[in-house]
Amino acid sequence: ISKNMICAKIYNEKWTIERYIRQYEQRINIVHLEKSSEYLTKLLDTIHLAKDIDELRGIEGISQVTYFSCFNDMILKQKEDFGYDSRSRRPPLDPINALLSYMYSILSNDVASALESVGLDAYAGFMHTDRPGRISLALDVVEELRAPIADRFILSLINMNQIKKDDFLFEDNEAVLIKDDSRKKIIKLWQERKQKTLTHPFLNEKIEWGLVPFTQAMLLARYLRDDLDGYPAFMWK
Repeated sequence: ISKNMICAKIYNEKWTIERYIRQYEQRINIVHLEKSSEYLTKLLDTIHLAKDIDELRGIEGISQVTYFSCFNDMILKQKEDFGYDSRSRRPPLDPINALLSYMYSILSNDVASALESVGLDAYAGFMHTDRPGRISLALDVVEELRAPIADRFILSLINMNQIKKDDFLFEDNEAVLIKDDSRKKIIKLWQERKQKTLTHPFLNEKIEWGLVPFTQAMLLARYLRDDLDGYPAFMWK
C-alpha cells in the first residue's frame, strides 16, 4: 500500500511539472523542469526495489526535494512577494510555506473525515508512524493528493492574483502567518475549486475534485476488505 501511495505521489509531482512545461514553455526556463521530471521518472523505477519502509521513505524524501526545487519556477506572477527557496514548518518562514502548511492541514482533515466515513481508522497508518493524536492513515493518503490538489490550488492563487503579500502577517520571530480574513477568502476559493470536475483515473467516471478524498478512502477500504486486488492510488494526468 505504501509503495502504491508513494508511486502515485511521485507520478503526480512529475505530471504537475510536466503541465507547466507544456503550458508555459515560452514563459519559463524549462531546462530545470525537464531534468527534474526525468529524475522523478528514474525514482519511480526504483520504488519496487525498496526493501523496507525506511528505504521507501528515503525515495519519497528525494522526490520531494526534487519536486520542490521546481516550485519557484512554477510561480509565474508576484515573484518578488512569493519567491520560494525551501520547505519550512513550525513556523513557516515565507508566504508560500504558510500556504502549504495551511492547505495540507485542511486536506489532511478532509481525508481523515473521508476515511472515518468508510469505516477506517484515520489514526492507524501504513507509512506514517502511529503517534497519539496523529491522523497517520490520513497523512498516508494525503501524500498522493498534495501535488494535484493542494499545490496546484496554491499556485493558482498566486498566479491568478487571488492572494497578495498583504494577506500575510510577518512576525518578529520571522514566522509568516495568514491573516484571519484571508483564511476565510482562501476557504471560499477552495470550496469553489472543489466543485470543479475531473475524470477519475481508476473509476473512469466524472466526479468533483472535492470527492477525490472520499473516493480514495472508499477504494482503500474495498481493498482492505478484499473487494479489490490492489489499492489503486490516485494518479492524475
